[in-house]
Amino acid sequence: MTKDVIALTPAMPDPATLLAGLYAGGPDLTVNTLADGAVLQLCTPGGTPLLSVEAPNLVHHPSEARRLLGNEVQLPDGPFWWTEARATVAVPEAEQLAASFAARLTTVLGGTTWPPEATSTDVVPVQALAPPAVPIGRPPAVDIQTARASVIIQERPIIALTTWLSHALAEATAHDRALQLITPPTSRLTLPTRAALGTRPHRWIVRHFDGSYYDGLSGTQLHWSNGAFTPLLTDDGRPCIAEPFKPDGSRAGNGTEQQLLLSLRTIHPATEDLLLGGALEATWQQLTGTLPTGWSTAEPVNLPWSRRQMTDLARSRARKSAQTWLLTIGSPEQPALATTRVLHTPAGIEEHITLALGYGPDGTVPLAGLPELAELLATEHNLHTMLTTQRTARRDLTVFPGPELPPAPVSLTLGPEAVAELGISHARDALPGNAPTRLGPAARPALHYPLGDGTDAQAWTRLQALTAHFEERHGTPGLRTASPAPPAPTSRPASP
Repeated sequence: MTKDVIALTPAMPDPATLLAGLYAGGPDLTVNTLADGAVLQLCTPGGTPLLSVEAPNLVHHPSEARRLLGNEVQLPDGPFWWTEARATVAVPEAEQLAASFAARLTTVLGGTTWPPEATSTDVVPVQALAPPAVPIGRPPAVDIQTARASVIIQERPIIALTTWLSHALAEATAHDRALQLITPPTSRLTLPTRAALGTRPHRWIVRHFDGSYYDGLSGTQLHWSNGAFTPLLTDDGRPCIAEPFKPDGSRAGNGTEQQLLLSLRTIHPATEDLLLGGALEATWQQLTGTLPTGWSTAEPVNLPWSRRQMTDLARSRARKSAQTWLLTIGSPEQPALATTRVLHTPAGIEEHITLALGYGPDGTVPLAGLPELAELLATEHNLHTMLTTQRTARRDLTVFPGPELPPAPVSLTLGPEAVAELGISHARDALPGNAPTRLGPAARPALHYPLGDGTDAQAWTRLQALTAHFEERHGTPGLRTASPAPPAPTSRPASP
């Protein structure tokens, strides 16, 4: 049974219902609150945590539950409440306690549990247990904590960047620890989770069927040493590579599924009437023919799409001198997922956006429309730079442990301000014999540089030549190819 159990109910669990669920452990257990009341923790009489329950979230998108839990999940009609419970791995009975808690919620409110076998509402006796002491201050999502690492064990099929995980990531980073997430080899990461764990010193650790461990992104074999998982080295000091990452174990794909990746940077004047999200909305509509459907600060994405609400959240965060990190989703017919980081800088209000779109064997990657999109963003949405790449990868935008094929550059666009910073002559002559396309007004143009068709091996050479040419003058103007890891998490905004 999984360590995490989720109740999906048509009505919000009220305090009485939550209390009935918490009584799954009998009357002798105690309840603590964490994170300003956002997390309830069920503890033994001695104070050792057994079960942590996050505040319920109203989810407006049925596709989100299917994206993260599988297409087989049975959902209530209309918007539903997502209540997540996580059991400690130190006490085997805690898993049964989590299942009984969720089943009691659905018994009272209707709905369903995930995993579906979590249906028992029996009382789970725990008063005789004597679990090991838990370090004071350990986040509820963390299973093992040392001076070097915060270790989380997850057994879900898909590991999302939940509020649990983002809080644990922020806590580990603040105390100079590595966040080390352990999963079975059958688990996949969402792109936001992959971005968060792809930055040092954090790791995605896969426990192989034979009991060995390896890094799910690099393939480096790992072992536990001095309070953290560290690389296992050969006699000559090189990392040992796990079997799934060797050439005969590659799962990079056969080229039938593709991803289009866009990294945008916009810079807006800091005005009272500024409304964020316009560049992302325009890009989404241009490439998919539809608007985004939802946004949030963590997965599952729970709120209907609203540029006004996003802007209000960013303003409230800015008053605390904090960045804002957001997720955006669209309709399930066209897999798409975006992250946006909002910063206040001397240049203005910046949006750093990464958008990923997935295409199956019968899908057409819309490369022909990129120049038109670039002009729209440059003339109407304060585009500073846009880098577009394409790679062979899963249409559903999840990541299996195993080798990944690198993306191939498709195009680079410099907005009017970036061109002005470099100088039009210097920017125009960056690739001899391959002049960029001028976009927008002649007096203040943007420049669009085609680099390849998504399969051209020379595209990286062209991109490197471009960036080297730009650096001769003022440095590379804000180019990036990967989503940044999220900053310190914020509480989810309230549902409308």
